Amino acid sequence: MGGIRFYFCLILHISVFHYNDAAVRFANYYANHMVLQKAPAQAHIWGTGGAVGQSVTVVMDGKTVATLAANDAGVWEVLLPATVAGGPHNISVTSNGTTVSLRDVLFGDVWICSGQSNMEYSMNGIQNYSALVTTAMQRNNLRIFRLDHNAVNRPTKEPAIVFTWQAPGQDWQTDYFSAVCLIFAIELSQNLTQPFGMVETNWGGTPVEAWSSPEALAACPQQKKKRAMDPNLPSVLYNGMIAPILPMTIFGAIWYQGESNAGRPHLYACQFKAMISDWRTKFHQASKNQTSNMFPFGFVQLAPFRNTTIKAGFSDIRWAQTAEYGYVPNPTLTNVFMAVAMDLPDYDSPQGSIHPRYKEDIAARLALGARGVAYGQKNIDYQGPFPTRFSLTGQRMTIEYDNGNSDIAIRTTNGFEICCGPTESQVCQATGWIAAPISGHGPTSVTLDNSGCHGNSHIVAGVRYAWEESPCDFKKCAVYGLGTNLPAPPFVKNAPFN
Repeated sequence: MGGIRFYFCLILHISVFHYNDAAVRFANYYANHMVLQKAPAQAHIWGTGGAVGQSVTVVMDGKTVATLAANDAGVWEVLLPATVAGGPHNISVTSNGTTVSLRDVLFGDVWICSGQSNMEYSMNGIQNYSALVTTAMQRNNLRIFRLDHNAVNRPTKEPAIVFTWQAPGQDWQTDYFSAVCLIFAIELSQNLTQPFGMVETNWGGTPVEAWSSPEALAACPQQKKKRAMDPNLPSVLYNGMIAPILPMTIFGAIWYQGESNAGRPHLYACQFKAMISDWRTKFHQASKNQTSNMFPFGFVQLAPFRNTTIKAGFSDIRWAQTAEYGYVPNPTLTNVFMAVAMDLPDYDSPQGSIHPRYKEDIAARLALGARGVAYGQKNIDYQGPFPTRFSLTGQRMTIEYDNGNSDIAIRTTNGFEICCGPTESQVCQATGWIAAPISGHGPTSVTLDNSGCHGNSHIVAGVRYAWEESPCDFKKCAVYGLGTNLPAPPFVKNAPFN
């Protein structure tokens, strides 16, 4: 699952840590046309140049906002005044008679877009590409910025860059920008007026370990490390593609990854939580406490893969992605939202069935979650139905969704399974589950046929839903929200039920 690479630019890759002999400049990811984080947060900016202690003056829109001295590594840094959404603004830095400037700077919300190849999947690979780029260009408040692949064994100070900040356009940069990342911004901009700065940092085929700092990895059971340097090694992508941008003040992050960890779901449940917590802490600290230490984090619950019946792997990772609750936010993953994608198979995708082209649906579902969780908009139905009550009567099980408060739609009778045993304490293994079709439903509930449990194993010991790598045809899983068309996520529940 190597990511799509198509570079027509000189890669900017600066990883030195001492700059005493250099002329004053901004760090390489501060550039014309960028978005800085709006109020109430203060945007943290930094750069290099001049001798130790050299005076540095920072000016915004003609007004001096800070005068400071470079530190003993030749680095200067400053928090700009909290600035309301909008622009454009001009920012300049002067030291020892040299001035460098940023122009056309907008203040808005900065989002990080990270993960593996489905986050890297580019705009020109989706079916409605031209119309979406036109829409992005018409918004006038979107900016994009893409980091390059960089696997290193120590944290770098500045990232490698594919292209620096720009507005979306009819150009190769937009062609090869992350589809989920840009469409997510387009969807948000339909309902929110502030500018959005989208930072793409991803690498196809990589595991969560590569994106996690040593501190995050230490929070979970350790695996034997590989010896050769490659993008799958623990922390190497954190070092090269996350650590350098930690000083940016950001609003939130979205994540599409998990395929490469499908064989280790129980470990992933710990690692994913630890990575989110660690990113939050480190962005907060590196931005001088301006990025929230609980910034919103959205993710894509894995889409289907192969057109065959496979009960393990992706289904287990989907559960692990929710810290084994089945839904987010939850007590373990707070201020987290997700897009359920298990009903979006694309077996004929030119990029392979593991790379579905339906990024518009995924981004739209992510944006709904962001509006409800990250932006706190009221009356936003951003989640599919989730079971809240189970009851058994004879050979029937009734499952009520959302405490009976939200109507559901049934699109097929398939997708539920039960495991049987002589008692409720029967341990439900990976195998041994049998189909329990929907035999009826009400406005907010489904009734399952449990007649498959009989004889010495007549007790229902567990029930699960959509527990397959590819559980249904396109938008044809069993349960959806009636008014939202959002799919119910997979779940597993063990007895007791009544």
